[in-house]
Amino acid sequence: MEIIRSDEYDFEITEEDGMRKTVLYFRDKQGLLVPLMRKIPWEEGGIARSALNNMIDSSELRENLKYTGLIPIIPAGTEIRGGMSINEETGVCKVDFTEEIMNYETEREQENFIKGIVYTLTEFQAIDEVQFLVNGETANFKFGSIGGATPLKRENINLVGDLDDFNSKVVVYYKGGNHFEEDYEYFVPVTIPTLAPVPNIYTAMETLFDGPNAELGLGSNIPDGTSFHGIDIKDGIAYIDISFDYGEPPMDNDIFSNMMKNIGLTLSEFEDIEKVELLVDGKSLAELGG
Repeated sequence: MEIIRSDEYDFEITEEDGMRKTVLYFRDKQGLLVPLMRKIPWEEGGIARSALNNMIDSSELRENLKYTGLIPIIPAGTEIRGGMSINEETGVCKVDFTEEIMNYETEREQENFIKGIVYTLTEFQAIDEVQFLVNGETANFKFGSIGGATPLKRENINLVGDLDDFNSKVVVYYKGGNHFEEDYEYFVPVTIPTLAPVPNIYTAMETLFDGPNAELGLGSNIPDGTSFHGIDIKDGIAYIDISFDYGEPPMDNDIFSNMMKNIGLTLSEFEDIEKVELLVDGKSLAELGG
């Protein structure tokens, strides 16, 4: 499988449809942030401004998102004031919102709003950090110690546990959806603290194959009884060696295709990985007749 990152897309306007693909962040019914690839229209002020305008809560957007099971994170009625300035040297993007962005009730909603904006905007190559303003003034958020004076970078999306007791962290993509007897499927990035001295690909794969914490209510496309043995990286290709504890590997391409979604999304967090290939007991799927 080839890994395609959103910041590699050409954001030039095409005459075909005037639409561009980008990743926007919404939340699911459990309050977890979820990335969603969408086509959005170009508008005056740039594609980044268009991205945010396509995340503002409205009856039309909720109807549009109904098939995904996701919910907008920017409060209804919010507007973006003026242009969005981006400092080319520092990568800081300043966004000036109207006061409606404060229309949330819980600290979790505030966290999702802030991180969802930061993660959406930093999908663009020119943006590394985001500074929040309200009506031209520094944003003073209701909960916690977060303030708008300091630009924020993407960090700790859907964090599980306490980072203080661990040495590093990895981001792993688990499978969401179907928690409320609805036919949705999406993938959720989860930040997980680890004991490894530094974040690394092997630890990320081990964590993925261990499966999600039961409290998260998430799942995985990796079947029970599948073991991760190791990873070898050559020329940007990650070779993932696995085995099936219950005997012969399944000869069902859909099983492997679905597994690759979890694995490929997790490895997309590492910039030196361009492609992924699965091995079963050291043999390629082609060698096994798959």
